[in-house]
Order: sequence, then C-alpha cells, then structure tokens
Amino acid sequence: MELRDTVALVTGGSEGIGRAIAEALSREGSNVTITGRREDAVRATAEELGMDWVAADVGNEADAARTVSSVVEKNGRLDILVNNAGYGLFKPLVDTTFEELQAVYHTNVFGPFLMAREAARQFIKQSSGEMINISSTSGLKGSASRTAYGSSKFALRGMTECWRDELRRHNVRVMLVNPSEVMTDFAAKAGVEREASDKKLRPQEIADGIIGALKMDGRGFIPEFSVFATNPF
Repeated sequence: MELRDTVALVTGGSEGIGRAIAEALSREGSNVTITGRREDAVRATAEELGMDWVAADVGNEADAARTVSSVVEKNGRLDILVNNAGYGLFKPLVDTTFEELQAVYHTNVFGPFLMAREAARQFIKQSSGEMINISSTSGLKGSASRTAYGSSKFALRGMTECWRDELRRHNVRVMLVNPSEVMTDFAAKAGVEREASDKKLRPQEIADGIIGALKMDGRGFIPEFSVFATNPF
C-alpha cells in the first residue's frame, strides 16, 4: 500500500518499539497518533515528533473507544492500527500472584482486543484497513518464569488468527510481528537485567520490517513474521 496520507494509530507509542514504528510511519508520510497511559510521556514524544496524541489505557473499554473515535473524527478515517502497548513480568509460577497475571492480561490481551474491536468497526465501514499486532518470540515457545508474559502473547497470537480469518473478507490485513530481544527499557521495567550489545536488535529493525510488510500491494500480505538478531553472541 501507499503509506503517504494514511491515518495511523500506534499504542504504546511514547518509547521503545512503539516510538520507532510511529517515527517510521511518519517518515513515510502517514498522519500518526500515538497513545500511552502516562500523559506527560506521550505528550512529550508527540510534541517532539510532531504527531497527535491521546492519553489512554488500552485495557480500559471507554478509553479504547474514545481513542479510536477521536482519530476518526479528526481525520475522517483510520487506515492502520498498531497494537504495540504491552509490558513484561518474568517470575516463577509459584511466585506469581493472580493480581500480577491479571495486570499483564489487562494490557497485553484485553488492550489489543478492545483496540482491535473499535478499529475493526471502522475498517469494516471503509472496507479497508491494516492491523499490526506486536507479539513476541515468547509467544512461540513457552519458557520458565514466563507464565504471565508468555501466555499473554500466546493469547494475542490466537486472537490475531481469529481476526485475520474474520476480517480479510473486508479487505483488512491482520499481521502479527514477533520481535526477539530488543534493546529497550522493556526488560529493566520487568525487573530483568540484560547486558547491552550492539549486536542485539534495536527498535528500528522492528519498524523496518513493519514498513516493508505494509508496503506490499494490498492483494497480498504477510500473516506473521519474526525478527531475530543475526548474531547476538
């Protein structure tokens, strides 16, 4: 598709992978709105990059509806939704509380569901749309201490497959992206120490992959792809 003059909404767009995706779309000429729960952070990023912004919690039903409707009201349409907002929790099963599991699912599962539902209603009206769900290689294979995070990404992958089958008849492309380890603040916020390395992925590699997938002519699409560092060792 031609990205110039499209209307895009990127959740969790104030930093990390979300910010890189928003910047990449903007460079291609897309009109981008970013969201985030922390108003100060999302406003600062949007003002720096010259984008629109909405302070919202994707896991809150009213916030999700308000976010999508505000973008549509201002621009007349919505062409691209990037479900990027998410966070990690890495703890052994026996140490994970029910409240922690619920909190991860609030953002990583219920958030994409609510945003996708609101966007899909607009996509169906338009008979067009692009939905990009940012998952993780943790959603491809289970591993120790990832009960909450890993299972949330497995859930996102399953929902993506359902939405893909349901929406493609409306000319809506639904794609899943599985980044491996990316050098952002994600791990530190999850309480995991990781050594920085120039060999590991940066957010830009994820953004580059998404731009390439979106630019494919609309008669075809890439259902799912993973991004790994070539030689992170």
